[in-house]
Amino acid sequence: MSVATIAPTISPRAGLLLTQLTKTADFDAALWKLLLDYLDLKLQTLTAENEIFVQKWGVSFAEFQHRMATNSLEQDAYSYAVEQDFWQWEKIETLRQYYEGLRARWM
Repeated sequence: MSVATIAPTISPRAGLLLTQLTKTADFDAALWKLLLDYLDLKLQTLTAENEIFVQKWGVSFAEFQHRMATNSLEQDAYSYAVEQDFWQWEKIETLRQYYEGLRARWM
């Protein structure tokens, strides 16, 4: 028994926009360019968001995490504001690692 493959389809209008956006006539190359550009954009955004926390706390996320664990922050590690920063920063770091992994896999 063979497994049938289904070719993805895209409307002619969407295909035209894709090739015009990327200035690439080859549809497959245009799609790859768009996807890789998207990954780069996500990584740039996450880097900028990370930098906000680095500036705010004066340390990397790893150091912030260590200071929380050892209760050596200048603020109460269990305060609502500190915990909110931790969860937001952890999300940024997790997503950054995820997107970097995707980029490394597909580049």
